[in-house]
Amino acid sequence: MESPFEKQVVSELPGLLARLLEMPENRVSVHAGAKGSGPDFIISAGEHTFLVEFKSSSARAPLILAVTRLRERRGDMKKDVTPLLVVPFMGETGRRFCEEHEIAWLDLSGNACIKAPGLLINVEGKPNRFKSAGRPPNLFAPKSSRIVRQLLIQPDRALNQRELSQAAGLDEGYTSRIVRRFEETGLVVRDEEGLLKPKNSGQLLDAWHEAYDFMKHHIIKGHVAARSGEELLHKIASVLEKQAPGYAATGLCAAWLYTHFANFRLATFYLPNAPGDELSGLLGFREDEKGSNTWLVLPNDEGVFHGSEVREGIRCVHAVQVYLDLKDHPERSSEAASRLRQDYLKWRHDA
Repeated sequence: MESPFEKQVVSELPGLLARLLEMPENRVSVHAGAKGSGPDFIISAGEHTFLVEFKSSSARAPLILAVTRLRERRGDMKKDVTPLLVVPFMGETGRRFCEEHEIAWLDLSGNACIKAPGLLINVEGKPNRFKSAGRPPNLFAPKSSRIVRQLLIQPDRALNQRELSQAAGLDEGYTSRIVRRFEETGLVVRDEEGLLKPKNSGQLLDAWHEAYDFMKHHIIKGHVAARSGEELLHKIASVLEKQAPGYAATGLCAAWLYTHFANFRLATFYLPNAPGDELSGLLGFREDEKGSNTWLVLPNDEGVFHGSEVREGIRCVHAVQVYLDLKDHPERSSEAASRLRQDYLKWRHDA
């Protein structure tokens, strides 16, 4: 059965392409793709043929699946066939993603970027016709992200659904629903024995990274006297080891413990409980956002602690979590994230 969006694509796409190609609409014809692994549509428009994959969102997760399918199907087609991704509205992140992967796209709001032999179309600035008052479901919400985290911190091990729910600390019913949604995006696959693993670990991490927002944790910013970032890190960790043993370092200081790549000024720590006056006093912590060198963080989900390990005597969150948290850190955070990914998150055994 056709979805409402699929019907809209079939109805509106010929007219959009005709206007972009400056030809009569009767020269544009839509043909259904082959069932199963075939394309959603094949469109003939004058001398041009488009292999069409449509998605109802331009978020990174569905785009990853769409681009993978287009590339797979492109190999079976003639050279003059152009893969074309169609969405309701292509956001800035989606545009960058398509540019990186050299995929032509068009949205039903009238924007397009299509590069093909003898063809160059670039339309920008058309408003989103599909704004909704509600927010789309977030596959990478704090609780459901526990599932992703487990799949990425155990990259060489396929897990059955029960093992996954136990490792993530989630009930089996909830795990089943979330896993099904990840399977629908193509980011997670299930083998013949029912074992689960990422389709491509790097792409799964990229999709999570795009959706992740470190600032949604409760961050208490302040200052602790220290002559260097390294001294600050060890000074705070020595106190937390005794007073808040469930702590874990993250961000720049944790990246340094993993890679020793770049010096840092800011030390960031997840805490299991809100810091009281006693702990603040022992740390010498003075709350002050301006010029802060210490962030004490109360996580929005305890999953951030899963996979934590001790490095050089200091407990750190897993490298996956450090990589995510660096997204919203200052200083040389982007360089630190790149080095961390190169050294610890460069998987070789994707499905």
